[in-house]
Amino acid sequence: MKSLQIPKGTRRVLFRTLNTDRHLMFQKEFDTSFVAFKADGAKWLVENTDIKFVGLDYLSVATYDDGGSSHLTFLKNRDIILVEGLKLDNIEAGLYDVHCLPMRLLGADGSPARCILLK
Repeated sequence: MKSLQIPKGTRRVLFRTLNTDRHLMFQKEFDTSFVAFKADGAKWLVENTDIKFVGLDYLSVATYDDGGSSHLTFLKNRDIILVEGLKLDNIEAGLYDVHCLPMRLLGADGSPARCILLK
């Protein structure tokens, strides 16, 4: 994570990983080898950046064998919003405005959302 050199003050980050290059979001079968956060990577991001929004290009921000510890690290203080399952094909690295429009579901702790990137 440190090698990404995320500038101080950055509040939102979308991670376009090998999941996009491997077209995992378009596969019929769930792939357990997807790229995601391990607990130490999530902890470093929480402790060393100002990020409040993390988006990832597969169905979970935590690796398959993580057991939920990455989610707990991100959500411990309810300060970081997680957005999973982003389609980031044809999206180049750069600065964007991101707008997520979640469905309003009563009694739910999460929701499907439409996310829009504006250059």
